Amino acid sequence: MFGKEEPARPEVRSASAVEMPLSIVANGTRIIGDIESTGIIKVDGRIEGSVGGARQLLLGRGASIHGNVVADEVVIGGVVDGAILAAERLELQNSAMVNGDIETKSIVVLEGARINGNVRIHDRLTATGDEPRAKTPSEPLRIVTGS
Repeated sequence: MFGKEEPARPEVRSASAVEMPLSIVANGTRIIGDIESTGIIKVDGRIEGSVGGARQLLLGRGASIHGNVVADEVVIGGVVDGAILAAERLELQNSAMVNGDIETKSIVVLEGARINGNVRIHDRLTATGDEPRAKTPSEPLRIVTGS
């Protein structure tokens, strides 16, 4: 009451409120080498290497990745020179250009996006059995076409 402060209570977070780690490659930044992350990666710069393991990869308009991409969810607005394996979903915005093969469970391609490669859609992408498995970024992605 008179100058006596109550001790701060620790913030309680529920399991649903846990945030994924966020990594940002800003415009004007160039990274040479592979990137591994289990969180969200937002790229507005340039990566000369592969990106793997991310929950979500967001590649901005004007940004580029010169290497393979492996993530659960991928949204492309810039240029990818390499294969993409999106375990859950891939979105190619109207400014996107992909020079490589694509393997995903679900794909959205907006008018104006360009793909120079093969596209393979799977019901499930897992790391077990005879089903397709996620390749590590240093391993080239092999796309099987036909039945």
